[in-house]
Amino acid sequence: MNIDAIKKYKIISIIRGYDTKDTLEIVEQLYKAGIRLVEVTLNSPNALESIKSLNEIYNGEMFIGAGTVLNADCCQKAINIGAKFTVSPDTNLEVISCTKKNNIISIPGALTPSEITYAVNAGADIVKVFPISEMGPAYIKDIRAPLDKIDLLPTGGIDETNIKQYIDMNSIGVGVSSAIVKSGLEINEESLNEIKVKAENLIKKIK
Repeated sequence: MNIDAIKKYKIISIIRGYDTKDTLEIVEQLYKAGIRLVEVTLNSPNALESIKSLNEIYNGEMFIGAGTVLNADCCQKAINIGAKFTVSPDTNLEVISCTKKNNIISIPGALTPSEITYAVNAGADIVKVFPISEMGPAYIKDIRAPLDKIDLLPTGGIDETNIKQYIDMNSIGVGVSSAIVKSGLEINEESLNEIKVKAENLIKKIK
């Protein structure tokens, strides 16, 4: 995988807090909806098992990454079972170094211009701008004015009312959590269908 996949598919659907069984059922609906980028956060039950299983099932048809990667040990474990990219809420130099050694995509988190450039200088491929919900789409425009060569992935509070605005600001993509998959849902036929419909609607917004 390279960053072209993120440029093409735009939406990284974030799954947090679900065990492997529920995660597999959720991702099946995401795939049917057209989502091709999925981030399973490592603070989810059996997250590594979920990532491994998803990679075996979709085998290149989807790109599965690890989220909430807070240290190099977690990073290496995720890479060992097939994570194609790592996402963090912060900029951890050891995590970035781990991704570079293993030739996978590094997406650390940052918010201010200083934090963003620090992350890129440390080796980040893309910077997760987080939490963007406190700033709004205009903030991405302001950041990109001087930092137009940096690929930004706004994350936090993105939904169908604002996703197109973020994409129109030349973001490489967006990280989407509760607007597609809320944490704490009871996973059943109704909730799975709702997830599929939400994903389809978001994809339509950016086409």
